[in-house]
Amino acid sequence: MPVLVNAPSVTAIHGDITRQAVDVVVNAANNAMRGGGGVDGAIHRAGGPAVLEDCIRRFPDGLATGDAGWTTAGAMPARWVVHTVGPNHRAGQRDRGLLESCYRRSLEVADELGARSVAFPLISAGVYGWPLDDAIDAAITAISGSGTSVPEVLIVAFDGATHARVRRALDQRTTS
Repeated sequence: MPVLVNAPSVTAIHGDITRQAVDVVVNAANNAMRGGGGVDGAIHRAGGPAVLEDCIRRFPDGLATGDAGWTTAGAMPARWVVHTVGPNHRAGQRDRGLLESCYRRSLEVADELGARSVAFPLISAGVYGWPLDDAIDAAITAISGSGTSVPEVLIVAFDGATHARVRRALDQRTTS
């Protein structure tokens, strides 16, 4: 059983999540677990066919919203992909508890894998339309309170403006 620490170190990164040299890259997947757009599409493209093959084998019936499971990372520098299905705000799924569950469940899976570093996107904040500031707050709240044994967590933002907002939110947490 892993030894739990108080809270992981959380850092905002401006970059491409598929290029992060970490143990686990988290994928904001859809329920079908067969690839899609946004982060999901980028991870499937970067990881290659091995990611989809592993999704089909490990998740024949897909995955429930708020849950998480792992596959190979294929050709990416990460060791594993932890796929999690966020709530679709645009489709009326507005339970923040499900969004926070994505982060907690992803870290539980990372703990089971023995991961020491995890890179997250902002789950549900893209095509699923979760309001950005609340998505950032949900991510930081869930990660900080998760009880994970993963010491290093990155929140990776592809664009500079989002990165700046994540960094500001993290700075406000550490100064308050």
